[in-house]
Formats: sequence, C-alpha cells, structure tokens
Amino acid sequence: MDVRDERLDPVRSFTLKGFRLEQETWRGVSSGDDSEMVFNSFFNTQDNTHLFIHHQDGGRLCVGLHFPQNVRTKVICVSKTGREVVTKKNVRKILIIQEVQGEDAKTAMIAVSEEVTCPLLSNPGTSRSWAVGLAEEALRSMERQRNEALVVKGQIEGRTFLAYPDALRDECLHDNALHDDSFQGDTEGRRWLDMQLLHACDSTIMEWMKLVSEVLQQDSSQLVLDGQEPLPSAEFNFWRSRLRNLHFIQQQLMSSRAQQVLSIAQSAESVYFSSLKDLHTDIQKGLDEAEDVTRNLKPVQEKLDELQQMEYQQVGDNMAAVMEEVRLVWIKSEFYCSTRVVVLLQEICTLFIQMDGDTLSWDFPSHLVFFRLDHFLLHLQGIQEVFSVSQQLHQLEWTVLSGVGGRTRTDMVQEVYQDFLCHVTVLSDLNCDPSDPDDQSFLKHRSQFWVQVSDLETRLVSVLSRAFVDCCVSSSGEKLVKMFGFILDRPLIHDQLRPHLVRLEEMVLEELDQIEQLFFSQREESDTFCMFTPSHAARLCWSQQLRRRAETTLNHHRTLQQLDLDSGDSYLVLQRFYHIEDLLQDFEDRLRSDWSSQLDSDCGFILEQPVIQNNQQGMLGVNCSHKLQVVLRELRYVSRKTDVKLRPSAARLFTFRDDITRNYLSLSHMVSCYKQVVSGVLPAELSLIQDQLQVLGLNQNLSELQRYTWGSEGLQQQVEQSRDTVLLLHSRVSQARANMDSMTRIIQGWAELHLLQRSGESLLELGDVEQSYKHIREEGEELLRLTQVGTSLRGRGEEQELMPLLLCSQVNRSLYGVEDSSDSWNMYLDHLDDKVLDGLFQLVLRSLHFLLDHMDPRSCSAFLTVSLRLQETGSVFEPSVGVGLSDLLQTVISDIYTAASLPLRISGSRHSNYQVSLQQSLDLSALEQEVKNRLQQVREEAELLLTRLDRYSYLWLSDRKRVMEEFLTYSRPLGPEELEAGETPPTLNDFLREINSLNTLREEVTHLDDVVLLHSWLQVDLRAFKDSLLSVVHKWRHLYTDYLLDSVSDRLQQVTPQCDDVESASSSSFPLTETIILLEAAGVQLPDRFFF
Repeated sequence: MDVRDERLDPVRSFTLKGFRLEQETWRGVSSGDDSEMVFNSFFNTQDNTHLFIHHQDGGRLCVGLHFPQNVRTKVICVSKTGREVVTKKNVRKILIIQEVQGEDAKTAMIAVSEEVTCPLLSNPGTSRSWAVGLAEEALRSMERQRNEALVVKGQIEGRTFLAYPDALRDECLHDNALHDDSFQGDTEGRRWLDMQLLHACDSTIMEWMKLVSEVLQQDSSQLVLDGQEPLPSAEFNFWRSRLRNLHFIQQQLMSSRAQQVLSIAQSAESVYFSSLKDLHTDIQKGLDEAEDVTRNLKPVQEKLDELQQMEYQQVGDNMAAVMEEVRLVWIKSEFYCSTRVVVLLQEICTLFIQMDGDTLSWDFPSHLVFFRLDHFLLHLQGIQEVFSVSQQLHQLEWTVLSGVGGRTRTDMVQEVYQDFLCHVTVLSDLNCDPSDPDDQSFLKHRSQFWVQVSDLETRLVSVLSRAFVDCCVSSSGEKLVKMFGFILDRPLIHDQLRPHLVRLEEMVLEELDQIEQLFFSQREESDTFCMFTPSHAARLCWSQQLRRRAETTLNHHRTLQQLDLDSGDSYLVLQRFYHIEDLLQDFEDRLRSDWSSQLDSDCGFILEQPVIQNNQQGMLGVNCSHKLQVVLRELRYVSRKTDVKLRPSAARLFTFRDDITRNYLSLSHMVSCYKQVVSGVLPAELSLIQDQLQVLGLNQNLSELQRYTWGSEGLQQQVEQSRDTVLLLHSRVSQARANMDSMTRIIQGWAELHLLQRSGESLLELGDVEQSYKHIREEGEELLRLTQVGTSLRGRGEEQELMPLLLCSQVNRSLYGVEDSSDSWNMYLDHLDDKVLDGLFQLVLRSLHFLLDHMDPRSCSAFLTVSLRLQETGSVFEPSVGVGLSDLLQTVISDIYTAASLPLRISGSRHSNYQVSLQQSLDLSALEQEVKNRLQQVREEAELLLTRLDRYSYLWLSDRKRVMEEFLTYSRPLGPEELEAGETPPTLNDFLREINSLNTLREEVTHLDDVVLLHSWLQVDLRAFKDSLLSVVHKWRHLYTDYLLDSVSDRLQQVTPQCDDVESASSSSFPLTETIILLEAAGVQLPDRFFF
C-alpha cells in the first residue's frame, strides 16, 4: 500500500505518538507486503472492522486484523463505526483510534485481583492495624480496576460483561460485617450496611438491564438501514456472535455472585426483583431465537460457501439450490420473519454483484464502446456539481454574523448572496439543453459560472478571514464553523482559511491549558468556592464545572475535526483532555475520601457531646448547635451524592438524622422558652417562678438531661418530658406576664383620661366625669380579676357587691399556683399595687397640671369665666371671685381625687384606699397650693377692675329727683361741699350742656370692653354691666329731655287757635322754637301735634 495514501494519516499520527516512534519505522511497516495486504483488507472491504497494531518482542511493529495473543504491551485498536469501505472523504468520520492493554496484561491483572489482592484486602485480620476505611477504599479501587479490565476484554471479544456490586465479595461482606468488633451490638450500623448493600444491588440490576437491553435491541438489518451494502457473511457472523454473547450473559447471571444479588433483592423485597426475573426470561427468549436462526441459516451458509468456490459460469446453475435453502429457512424458522428474509436476499444480491465485478476483468475496449456514454455521464457530473454548489451558496441567505463589525460583515455576505442569485438566474434562463453534451453554449456559460463562483468564494474568504481573526475564544470560532460549515469544505475556501482553522485548534489547546492552570491555582483556595454550601460539596461542584468546561472545549475541537485539517494537534488535544480528566478524577476521589473522613470525625465528636449545657454567661443552651447544623447539612448533601461513602460514625448519625433533627428542634424550642422565662424576670416574679421550678421538678429534669449525649439511647423520651415541662411553665408565665401587660396598659390608660377639658369657647368644662369614673371603676375590677380570686375580697363589705365577676375564678394566682397568704404572692400584689398607685398619681398629677397650665399668666387664654353685673347695691361678680370661684376650684380638685378612690385596693396588706394615699403626697399638695395661690392673684386683679369702674358709681348712687331739683334751681348739680348757692334758673344752653355730657358718657360706656381677661386666664364678662350702666345713663338723659318736652307740650296747650304769635303766647322763659330744635338735635321723637 502506498505510504502516501491519505487514509493512513490518522493511523500513522496516532501510532507514532502512542509508541514514540520515528517516521522511518512507520515507512518500514507500511511498505511491507504483509502489512500492505492487511491495510488493503481493512480499508477496502466491509467484512473487517478492526485493525490492531502492536510491538513484537524484537521491537518491530506488527499489524493484524485480529487481537494479538500473548502481548504484554499496549495495543492500538483502529475500529470502523460501520461496515463500509474507507475512503479519503470519510476516513476521519468513520475511524475510531484508541489504546488498549495487551491480553496477558489484562489476564494477569484480573487474576491477581481475583485470587490475591481482593481476598487479602477483604480479610479483617490483614487490615486490622490499618486506618479506618483504608482497606475498604483499597478494595473498592481494586474491584473497579478488575471490572474495567473485564469490560475491555469483553468488548474486544464481542461479549458483554456484567459487573457485580463493589460492596459484594466472594465471601459474604454482610456476614463479615456482622462479626466485626466495631459493629457488635450496633443495630443501626448493621441496618446501614444492609441499606448500602441493597442500594448497590439495585444499581447493579439497573445497569444489567440497560446492557442486556442494548444487546437484545441489536438488529442485523441495521447495516442495510444505514445505507451500507453488507454481504451474507455479516448476517451469519451477527447471529453467531449474538448466540455466543447471550450464552456468556446467561452464564454470568447463573453465577454464584449473580444469584447472591438475586437473593438479596428477593429477601429485601426490592422493586427490582421482578425486573431481574424478567431479565432472565428475556435472555432465555433471545437464546432460543439465536439458536433457531443460527441452526436454520447454517445450510444457506454452506450453499453460499460452495457457490463462492465455483466458477462464475456455474453460478447460474446453482442459484436455484441457494434460493431453495432460503425458502426452507422461511418455512422452518420460528423467528426468521419475512423482513429478515428480505435483508438476507439483499445481502445475497450484493454477493452476486461483487462476484460479477470480480470476474468481469477481460480485455474489453470500454473506452471505445462507451465513449459517448462516458462523455454524457461526465457532462451530467458537471451539472450535478453546479447544483451542489448552488445548494451550498443558497444557504448564505440565513447567515448572520454578530460581534464587533458583525452588521457590516453580514451585509457583505448578503451582497455575495445577491450576486450569486444573479449568476444562477443567468444560468437558469439559458434556452439551450443542459443535458446535451454537444451543446457548447452551456459549457461556455458553465465555465463562466465557475469563474464567478471562484470570485464569490474569494470574497467570502475575505469576510470569514476577518471574522476568524476576531475570534478570541474557541466557542466563537465553533459558531462560525457551524454557521458556514456548508461551504468550508470547498477547496478554495478550505485552503485559504486553513491557517485560521489551525489557529482555532491551537486556541483549544490554550483553553485546555488555562483549565489546567485554573485547577492548580484555585484547588486549595477556599474563597473560590460557594459560601452557602459545604466546602467539600462546593469543591466537587467546582471540579464538575471544570470538567464540563473541558468537555465543551473538546466538543469545539470535534467540530473543527470535521474539516479534515490534519494539523497534528488532534492527538495533543485528546491527550490534554484525558490528562485534565485524570487530574479532576484524582482530585474528586481525594476530596470524597477527605470529606468522608472529616465527616466521620465530626459525627463521632457530636455523638459524644451532651445535648445541653450552660454557656459562659450561665445561660442554658443547646450544645454543638452550629456544628450539628453543619453536619446535618453535609449529610443531606452526601445523601444526594451516592459516591461519597459514609464511615461508621457518620453512617450512625445519618441513620438517626431524623430523630436527631427532631430532638434538636425540640431542644432549641425548649431552651428558647426557658430563656424567655428566666430572662428579664421582675424581682416580684422571681420567687414565684422559683417556686414553680421546684413544684414542676424542672431543675432536676434539666440536670438529668445534661447527662445525655446526642448518641444516647432514650434521649428523645427525656427531651420530650423536659420540653413539655418547660412549655407548661412558659405558658403559665407568658400568660401571667400578658395579664401583667394588660394591667399595665389599663393603668397607663388612666393617665390619658380627660377629667377636665375645655369647652368650645376655650373655657373650663368638667369632662364626662361619671363616664370616666365608670371606666376607672370597671378597669379596677379587671385588675383584681386578673390577680386575685373571689375569696380575697372577703371583708370588703359593700365593695364586694360591685364586683360579681371577681367571684368566678383566679387568674394570675392560679397560674403561679400559690396560696393567697404566701409572702411571694403578697410581694407580687404589692408590686402591682404600686403600679396602680403610680397610674392614679399620674392621673391626678395630669389633672392638676391641667389646672395650673391654664391658670398660668403666660397662657393668654380664658380658662374660667365670671360675669360682672350692676345691682342696686353696686357692681358684683357672678359667681363671686372670692368664695364662689374658690368653691368651684375646690370642687374640681375634689372630683379629681375622687377618681383615685374608685379602684379597689389590690394589695391586701394596705387597707386605706388610693385617694388617701395620694392626698398625702407632698408633690400633689404643692400643686394644689399653687392653684390656690393663683386664685388669690386673680382675686386681687378683680378688685382693681371694680375700682376702675367705680368712676361711674354716681350714676346709680345719686338721687335723680334731687339732682334735677338742684339743676332747675341753680342750673347745675351742687357739689358735696356746696351747702348754699344763688338761685340761677337754667337756660337752654344749660340743658344742652347736660344732655351733651350724658351723650358723651353714653359713648364712653358703649366703648367699654365686653370681656376682660384677668391674670391671663379668668375671663370677666362685662356685657351685663354695660347694659345696666347704659340703661342708667338713658334714664338721666330722659330726665332732661322729658322736662323740656313737657314744657313744650304745656306751652302749646296754652296757645289759642286765634293767636298768631306763638312766642308771645308763651309764658315760659325758653323760646319755643329753640326748644323744639334742641329736642330734635338731641334725637327726641316729637309728637305730630307739635307741628302745625
């Protein structure tokens, strides 16, 4: 075989790197006659699907179609993905190249594991001095290695190996564990081993079902369905291999270890037991089918073998015998149905075609006979190529480039697509016959079309080159490859873009290097991992993320491999990826082992710790609460990851995790309630709570509970007993404190009551006193109901009749469970009595402050009001500013103190009511005296007001009749010192003077204030006084005007109707006309008879 054959390139590259050979060594192997025959048989035929390359003892490479025997080194196995001929185009898609160990190495490793290592590690006497769990871990590792070797050996031989559970030994592991000293008397440890063994058996049964299902679903017609052309030998080999494999599977299922798995599943009533029985049935049915088909196909195979040994001319005569055997297969076989017969006939036809091709090798001038046909076919091939490239370029319509400059590049690609459409339209609009090979016009246009396509490809290369240059990670390059993969295999485009594609492969290597560097740089850094999950779980998650990242990078490389770059980096990429996988696997294995060891240590420590203890502050607390939460959380994570093995202490705590969680929650609740009871306790409550602790025996229960550890038996019962006692105490104390809070709110509410309030005119008004009294009386009764029993009110006389509710039952005293006469209860009542007294003190204090605040000279707002009236004896206040106002304020203060007498006394040792106690308060007495002082101050100011108004006293004190007589005699009132004066009759001017004087006085009285504010808080109403004073002024004025009016009336009566001179008819000294004018000016209404 030519050493330059491109099909050998992947095999050569992998072999040279795998065995570290020089190129000369490979040339010697590939150029040998034997090797060339083996390579031709493998690449050019469908029957051979495996090729094996290995070192001989002399160091020479050997190539064969069968797995070499007695080879102690590794073997390179080249396998096809299907039964087809290998060509240059499909060589990288169809071949799988891998390294496997030689037969002797596998056999030796399996034998050593089964006969030496595993029995030695499973012997308890051998590993007794080892660290805990070391022997089990080593045994599991050896068994995994043995199983992997058996799987590889079975795959090479075409057989399916059924691996057994790691926890299952040839000698029963379960029985050995039961006799182990570490599990003597440990029922939970045994139960954990049972659960672990059952889980391993269930997982194994599921894996067996999957493997057997894959075997039974294999079908000999798959090669035909895949478009291949198998020979009848493929059908015969398939059924022989199937029969041999099913026998091998049945032998494994009937072995002692498989029967042990069946027994465990049956005794544990596993849900997979029925599935395992069905598996046996399916294997037996498959065996019956394979034996029947193999037996009936054997005559057909013999006939075909005879036929292949005959001359080609004799084939036709023996065709009938072959078809007769096929017919007998259809008739005799129970399982070989019509569909399978059709497949067999197709394979026989393929054999005849191959035989015909092998025999038609005579010297025939086909190039002369079929010249025109060859020319026509070549012409059609050219048309096919045009259609093929058109289909490829049509896909440019949906391409969109992203990133920086993506819009511009997308537009450039669309321009290429539009130009392509124009070229295709010109080619499709030709009137010539494209199928006529003699029509040169189509050939001319086709040649021109290829030139245009070459130009379009050049433009595409320009766009894609810049796009690949901008790719900074392999994922963006993979997207480009997937998007334009339909044209990247074009020779021109592929050659031009090859450097960029090779750069992407190098980028894959760089990213794998980055992953490896990231692993080494961050594997020991705790900040790298999540803070909300356990450290080991977060590290495992981080490792899995690195694994997925590496797998994603490898997928990018596999996308690039489809382009047949043959850069030589493929092997390096796979090698680097497997190296990273090994690093991550070792890291995860070590991490799981460390996690298991640390978790077992933490669990062992917790199980030995007491459940509760006193902290440094002397308060009771749950011991190891934080560490227990952490361990339980880690166990929850471990339960989701079955590959983390639990050691005895961790397994024990995991088994009891539900009970421990319930105990932890109960203890946390109990401790919280206990702290609420003992923290913030009042001095008055302390003795009551101590009595309750003694009565309930809680101190003894808690002391006994402190001797229990998290792993002690009977812990749950003790926790429930202590919890119930603490909850009972907490309920009683909480209810009693709630009652105390209710009483405190009632007492505090008294200070908010409005015994005094202001009216709408901002004057003092006694509030709804009776309603407030009723409110205080009822709440006082409620206080007694919340503290005492009905019997505690005996001897209170009529007060007992006012409280029927108090006779029903006890509240706080019954909650604390104390006698009515106990000292602790009396101290509690005294405390509450002090609260009540303080609340009533605040009520009285607030009311007195209300009085003082509104009697403050700086308030400038009326608080009390009095009225000033004019009586016969003079001006007086109503009520009196002296005795009356003092009595009013004394009544108000008395009503305020009365409110304190309404609640009945809480304390039984204090016999006087609350009013008496408050009246003895010096602070309240000082406030009361201040009220009286301010009343005295306003009284003095009221006297000054009366003094100022005494200037009008002559108006109501003087005798108007006597004053008038003096005026008519002397033309003016005589002063008090004038005894006698000369008689001077008054003139009209004298009358006018007196009337004007009274008018002025009236105006002065009218402008007096209606209300006067004394001392800024006592409002004096002067309206009644003004009205009375104005009335007196009017009487004085009418005294003068009536005299003049009577004078005018008398003179008019003396006038006769014949008298023409009215002035002369008058006997008075006052001129009549001037008198009338004066009266009119004074505003006197004159009768009509005065006008004539």
